Amino acid sequence: MFSIIQAAGWPIWPLIACSVLALALIIERFVSLKTIKVAPPKLLDEVLNVARSSVPGPDVVTQLERNSALGEVLASGLRMVNAHPRCSEEDLRSAMEGTGRVVAHRLERYLSALATIASTAPLMGLFGTVVGMIEIFGSQSPTGGATGGNPAQLAHGISVALYNTAFGLIIAIPSLIFWRYFRARVDAYLLTLELASERLVRHLNALGKTR
Repeated sequence: MFSIIQAAGWPIWPLIACSVLALALIIERFVSLKTIKVAPPKLLDEVLNVARSSVPGPDVVTQLERNSALGEVLASGLRMVNAHPRCSEEDLRSAMEGTGRVVAHRLERYLSALATIASTAPLMGLFGTVVGMIEIFGSQSPTGGATGGNPAQLAHGISVALYNTAFGLIIAIPSLIFWRYFRARVDAYLLTLELASERLVRHLNALGKTR
């Protein structure tokens, strides 16, 4: 591996840095976007059961808020009702939407960086290719013939050109795939949070806690 890096020349080092960063972002997103941390499947039903006859107290709401991203959104609605029992439905929705925007921003964190790596890596590989081509032309003889050039420099220029192109694509393709995967996963989570919030609002209206 080290010999390949040597053959690829100095333009490969920014690509290696991008590959390390992309791998770190992918691992971090896999950990942060686990279903249990964002939207546990049975959480909404548990909240509705607890709030079947009355709104839970502050201690229960605080525990719910710490449960997951979905719990944080639901807790904001319950806290609003506890603080203002006669709040309007619009105020309740506004409170939950505000928390939802904060949660959405947290779920989308680092996705733009991963997308940037996916779009930049091929360009960095192309830059390495250009550097390799410059070295190839620099190895030619002043008269234009290849026989008078430096074969070692010619081979090195070809290595720089090919390795950087390959490394750029190797980094960009997985980064793009994982970015699309995480983007779709976040969109699905946001839809789940929106539907759960709507169900909670209807439930609280049925309790007569909003006007």
